[in-house]
Amino acid sequence: MQKFEEKDVVRNIVENILSDYKNGRDIDKLTVFHQPDKEAIIDIVTKLMRIFFPGYYRDKVYRFYSVRNNVSVLIEDVMYNMQKQIAIVLHNKCEFNCCDEDDIQKTAQELTFEFFQKIPKIREYLNTDLQATFDGDPAANGKDEIVLCYPGFYATTIYRIAHEVFVLKVPLIPRIMTEYAHSKTGIDIHPGATIGKYFFIDHGTGIVVGSTTTIGNHVKVYQGVTLGALSTREGQKLHGKKRHPTIEDDVTIYSGASILGGATVIGSNSVIGSNAFITKAVEKNSRVSIQNQKLYCRPGEKSHAELKDLNLNDGWY
Repeated sequence: MQKFEEKDVVRNIVENILSDYKNGRDIDKLTVFHQPDKEAIIDIVTKLMRIFFPGYYRDKVYRFYSVRNNVSVLIEDVMYNMQKQIAIVLHNKCEFNCCDEDDIQKTAQELTFEFFQKIPKIREYLNTDLQATFDGDPAANGKDEIVLCYPGFYATTIYRIAHEVFVLKVPLIPRIMTEYAHSKTGIDIHPGATIGKYFFIDHGTGIVVGSTTTIGNHVKVYQGVTLGALSTREGQKLHGKKRHPTIEDDVTIYSGASILGGATVIGSNSVIGSNAFITKAVEKNSRVSIQNQKLYCRPGEKSHAELKDLNLNDGWY
């Protein structure tokens, strides 16, 4: 009798949820065939890393003398799967609503080919990022360590891949790529941001780079930095507008700094100190810092019991 009642309860729950799907809300959408496969896109990113860094990310059976065959097979595999995922997401663009499947497939193929033509350019930029990281971090024991271990370099690599897909106006896929990097590293770089050569992220956790950010060459950014919008209260009315700052060449931004607003320009060769909050333009060759708070330390050793009795407001901190 109990099992029969449990079946009835489960059946009622299923019917209630299915009925709830019919309310016509955004979350009720059931067009699963027009949604990209996130796992497939992550697989594409993983295989692209092997194409970009053939000596670092490879199969265990990989042999140097067969590099041409290995790369050829790998590229064909990635191209096939990327074209498939692009074709799926193109259904979400209004201009393809009236297109037949052959036209969509043809466009997806053209976009895929166009992306792969950009790979040498992306690798050129990544080589400068690698050099900037090596030159800027005395803790680095070698470039191998940077490629294999540094979250900042990893997030930058995926950003550069996603940005080129974004420039081709492919929806969804670029954001899936950078959010995958975000989940792995804690570094959130929107694929729409524009970043020049010799970009160096040190440590990286908590960095946010907004979609309309422009970053020049030889820029160094530490953990916890936000390059964000000054206000988003208008929501979608701001879509497509310049909301995030411009960072010119040879700028260093230390940990915890927040630089906000589309009209905010950090002039070249400037240094932004830790925890600075900036919403206005900064001239070239500037040094911006927060005045240090006073640190009081009473001389002499104190026992644990004495420390517990101290009032934290009397200058001991």
